Amino acid sequence: MSGKKEPEMTETPAKHEAGTPADALAQTQNPSAAITDFGIDTTSMSTGEAVRDYFARLRAGELGALPSLFGLLVLVILFSALSDNFFTLANIANVFPQGAGVIIIAMGIVFVLLLGEIDLAAGVASGVAASVMALHYVHAGNLLGTLGTGVFVTFIGVLAVAMLLSAYQRIWAGAGLSLLGLLIVAIGVPANAWLEIVLAICVGTAIGCITGFLVSKIGMPSFVVTLALFIVWQGVLLQFIGEGGTIGISNSDILNKIANGNLDILGSWIFFLVAAGGFAVITLISHFKRLQRGLVVQPTALVMIKVGTLVVLSAVGTWLLTINRSVNKAVVTIEGVPYVIPIMLVLLVAGTYVLNRTRYGRYVYAVGGNKEAARRAGIDVPKIRASVFIIGSAVAAIGGIVTASKVGSVSPQSGGLNTLLFAVGSAVIGGTSLFGGKGRVADAVVGGLVIAVVINGLGLLHQTAAVVNIVTGLVLLLAATVDALSRRRAAASTR
Repeated sequence: MSGKKEPEMTETPAKHEAGTPADALAQTQNPSAAITDFGIDTTSMSTGEAVRDYFARLRAGELGALPSLFGLLVLVILFSALSDNFFTLANIANVFPQGAGVIIIAMGIVFVLLLGEIDLAAGVASGVAASVMALHYVHAGNLLGTLGTGVFVTFIGVLAVAMLLSAYQRIWAGAGLSLLGLLIVAIGVPANAWLEIVLAICVGTAIGCITGFLVSKIGMPSFVVTLALFIVWQGVLLQFIGEGGTIGISNSDILNKIANGNLDILGSWIFFLVAAGGFAVITLISHFKRLQRGLVVQPTALVMIKVGTLVVLSAVGTWLLTINRSVNKAVVTIEGVPYVIPIMLVLLVAGTYVLNRTRYGRYVYAVGGNKEAARRAGIDVPKIRASVFIIGSAVAAIGGIVTASKVGSVSPQSGGLNTLLFAVGSAVIGGTSLFGGKGRVADAVVGGLVIAVVINGLGLLHQTAAVVNIVTGLVLLLAATVDALSRRRAAASTR
């Protein structure tokens, strides 16, 4: 033996795909993807040593989402002290539906930011997707009669172009969803709430296919491309709905309940068992399997504490949400976990799995960390760059659906105004770096909750929109400053 044991940096044994040069590069650029929290580089470190190692990494600038979590705690304490209505069950339960649309859009933007790119059109793209959903539903699937021949044919053409561009780059999921959207629109399939949701996601995917091609194949800067498309999609939204127009969707029970409905009490506890129980089982099984194979693991005691804490907090949260939180309990009953929480959790789990457990996710971190090195390692960089815009726009469409459900309608302002700014801000506040190569989907959730709490708290204090914008902007500026300083400190510690 040569003495020092080399740290294992993969989530799977070397005999699997993690052993490729690209995987090694990805893990080098983003070791936190493989070792997080109290992670260690040997299996012999004690719990105390792991804790000291964690704080050492904090001092070295690896802060992760810690600043945003601390800020969220401070905001909750502050608004609870300033308003008697803030820390009530009804208000806390309402924070999630209020911020869900922005949080979901931010989840998709994380993929784009990981490459050091930006998508300024994501917010308006979510509005376009929601408008197509609303038009198709309200007019019983007859978009031809609604839009007119010229606009309808142009729309079909755009979907066809998006499909071809995605197929050209061999991004088959993007091509398939664009084709599905084209068929639904062209055939004039009768309106159905579930179908409208699928159609909106297909439209968002098609928008991402066009954006990704312009950035990855044409080589245009993402800032310029998405700024131009922001204006284009805003015009499309005006064309579809009309200036000053509004399309209501609240008469659809399914579409209305997406952001305004709740699971029943039994469903809430089943959701708790599936979510918290599933997390506990998967985490513990994975931990002990890795321990048996001699791979990198966190100390067992810390894993048990983490799992136990999450299960207990989830149980308490579920119990609180199953209490009737209606102001007039004798007339109206409002209880159960809001539907948006399972929706966000599914997206969070899916996004986290893709980034942390798949070859594609490691390639995303690799390209974001060092594009040229990733290319030399054999990664198809243009394809990866295009794919993140497709994911970003498709997820943004889901955010647009949730937002439309919350307000009960779609208007020319849907996805506009501060939607994109708050979405990008959510990802950055949560810990995703604007410089690329560092971030997690969970960052969008934490940062989005910070912004939702700011908006909710200042609203209860009857502050104007101007004050909300100023405070939110200052919070974002603080988060960007922390990111820049932590990167500088981390770079200095490696010299």
